[in-house]
Amino acid sequence: MKRFERYVLEEILPPLVGALVVVIVLLVLAALEDAIAPLLAKGANPLLVARLLALNVPEAVARALPIALMFATLQGLSRLAADSEIKAALSAGIPASRLFRPVLALAAGVTVLSFVVAETLVPRAKVQAQTVQREIVFDNPRVIGLGEPGKDSLVLRDALNRAISVGSVAAGGELRDLRIVTMQIGQPPREVITARTGRLKPGSNILELENGQRITYQDTRPVTVLTFEKGTLPVQDVQASFEDNGGQLKPIYLPLPDLLARTQTYRAQNIRAPAEFTALHRKFAEPLAALALAFFAVSLAVYTFRSGLNVGLVWALLLSFAYYATWSVFRVMGENGAVPPLLAAYAPDLIAVFAGLVLLRMAGRR
Repeated sequence: MKRFERYVLEEILPPLVGALVVVIVLLVLAALEDAIAPLLAKGANPLLVARLLALNVPEAVARALPIALMFATLQGLSRLAADSEIKAALSAGIPASRLFRPVLALAAGVTVLSFVVAETLVPRAKVQAQTVQREIVFDNPRVIGLGEPGKDSLVLRDALNRAISVGSVAAGGELRDLRIVTMQIGQPPREVITARTGRLKPGSNILELENGQRITYQDTRPVTVLTFEKGTLPVQDVQASFEDNGGQLKPIYLPLPDLLARTQTYRAQNIRAPAEFTALHRKFAEPLAALALAFFAVSLAVYTFRSGLNVGLVWALLLSFAYYATWSVFRVMGENGAVPPLLAAYAPDLIAVFAGLVLLRMAGRR
């Protein structure tokens, strides 16, 4: 690498580290802003809450890397332009296109790193986060805030493919209006257990039920009906989630082979699943955002240098926010089927590349 390229990287790397830390903190807090304060206020174990925060860091790292790179590139190259160092380089015969080499090389490394983190650390962290959420619920069921206005019932799932719905939690941790449904893939439920009250036995995965009824089915027809005053129900590997997904991982958090197999099955059965197909394209589009945003940042630096403008901290923050907002809008539209999954995943990258090409064309006319 030439001395000029090394000098450019030395200007970008320090703000990249700083921006990465700031963006990670903001993304983690944004993801859990609706959970942290209520959990602590209702007596959740602070150590468990801290673990939950830590397990959201890998996802924040994968998502923050491209944004932090764009911010750092804008800041670093703006500093070079403001101090006339780019002008000095051009006077020494170094073309402006040489700015792209080190930045795009760094962006390629960031792309690979983001993809590796998203495919190795994030799925494991999300599974562990569900375990921590289960521990928080078992340690103090009242943290869920069931029975409050606007709150839906909590749904737990266990390894036996049973969905455990809890209507509300009374003082002292008593569970009310329980409904345990044993699911069968592609078929009606095999068994439904209802109970007026219940309690999670401390230190175990035993659910103690009172005043309940057990109904078994065969081809949707009741076969046996049993009422009971007290009973115990062992549950295995219960998963709890503070999100409205019944304890199931979102498609984006599945490992790539599992998500590929699921989408291939949907495609073969002609099933419309926009969330899964959007997640599949996002697996590649989000890491590639590092290259797209780096190209845009250098193009903007070349344009501002040629036009005599200066991209300061405020503009760098606004552009970073604009990308995040664009990504969020297209993600939601893709998951809801408003736009094709391919467009929803790659539109933010394409917008950044197109904007960069426009800026380069405008700079070439000056």
